[in-house]
Parts: sequence; C-alpha cells; structure tokens
Amino acid sequence: MLELKNIYKTFNAGTVNEKVALNGLDLTLEDGDFVTVIGGNGAGKSTMLNAVAGVWPIDMGRILIDGKDITRLPEHKRAQYIGRVFQDPMMGTAATMGIDENLALAARRGASRTLRPGISKKEREGYRAQLASLGLGLETRMTSKVGLLSGGQRQAITLLMATLKKPKLLLLDEHTAALDPKTAAKVLELSEKIVQEHHLTTLMITHNMKDAIKYGNRLIMMYEGRIIYDVRGEEKRALHVSDLLARFEQISGDAAANDRMLLS
Repeated sequence: MLELKNIYKTFNAGTVNEKVALNGLDLTLEDGDFVTVIGGNGAGKSTMLNAVAGVWPIDMGRILIDGKDITRLPEHKRAQYIGRVFQDPMMGTAATMGIDENLALAARRGASRTLRPGISKKEREGYRAQLASLGLGLETRMTSKVGLLSGGQRQAITLLMATLKKPKLLLLDEHTAALDPKTAAKVLELSEKIVQEHHLTTLMITHNMKDAIKYGNRLIMMYEGRIIYDVRGEEKRALHVSDLLARFEQISGDAAANDRMLLS
C-alpha cells in the first residue's frame, strides 16, 4: 500500500545548517499494516511523514501509494489518498465551525463543489452514528463549536474526519503527545478501533515505547534518516522497552541518546 524507495531529503544544503533528514530510506507497507515508528530527536520520523504527505519535495527517490507513483504530486492532490492527524489538537479542524460542519467538510473532501444546501438529514444521522461510536457523548453536541471542545475530544473528531472517507494511508503524527496520559490512552484505543474496523494501512509516530510495542502489528526504529530496526508479529509482541533501548544503544553507540527517545 505504501512504498518508499531510496528517499533522500536534505535541508539547507550547502550551508552551515545543512541537515540530512532522510538518507536512502526504504520502506514497504502491506495493505492493513499498522506500523509504529520510534527514534530519537532528528531521526527523520516526521520528515518521513511530511515527505509522504507532500509537505515538501524529496531530493531523490520514489513514493508510491497502492501502486501509484505520487512522488511529484502536490500536497492537495495527495489528500485523496491520505488521512492525517497531527500532534496539535488545534490542527485538522475548523475551530469556529460545528462538529457536524467539520465532518461535512471531511466527507466532501475531493468532491466537486455545488450550490446544494448544507447538511442533509441523512448525512446528519450518519454523523450522529459515527460520533456515538466514539463513546464520548459528542453525538448530543453536534452543533457545538469544535474550538470549545477539550483536546482529547478534538483529537477524536480529527481522527474521525481523517478516516471518514477510508484513506489508502493513515498518518498519525504523535497525535497523543499533547494530551494528558488518561486522555492519550483513550485516543489511542479509539485509533486502534478505527484502524481495525476499516482495515486501514497506518503509520504512527510515537515517543512512548510502551505504546509502540502495544499497538500495531509492526514496529520500526529510525536513526539518522534511515530504518535501523524492523520487527513484526510475535517477535514484536514479545519486546520490552529495555530491548528497544539496548538496540538503539547498540546502533548509535551513544547511551545518552536513549533519554531523547522517551518522553514518558
């Protein structure tokens, strides 16, 4: 479902601030893979997601989604293939619009615009049912402004919007990092539920190695713009945080860098 082939990306090339962010990155995700991504600061995790989403062009390599080469497609044209949830709960929604209006925007993404009146009764009932599935009571607050919701509620809405039109690929970019632990756990549970129900191919960046082990069927560790560890299935489920720290220390040769991999 996703292929990254020999991807390179350097920022500020030829200057004193030159930074090689992706260094010959190769990655293949099969249909339905739920991959958690860990690594130290500057490992290239977010750069990889931004490259896939088309936030900036890559210097070299190819990006394919479901067999289609999207390497040169601009960000807005990739939106038909990709759903994304950001770290900041304030991103991904229109704060001054109601919950139902935000969902309607997501439902119409990629569709042609018409002068047809707003949200139909059928659409509204559909949104109500989807909100009820979140278990947060938001189905009774459909006209509430999204900006008045808590961070966790807003992130749950963003997650629903990102998956409303079953994307080829779901990108979760540290989407629980700004939430308190209890709320983060709830959003992660919702994420897993939605991914499994819709059989979504997913990349999830996290700094929490316990979450990286617990969720998904596959885990990759990045270091200096490339993948240094790739584990899945039973081997992944048998992992402990100490195993990941030992692996990172072995590769990086810098035990102090371990501290940067854990935010909790």
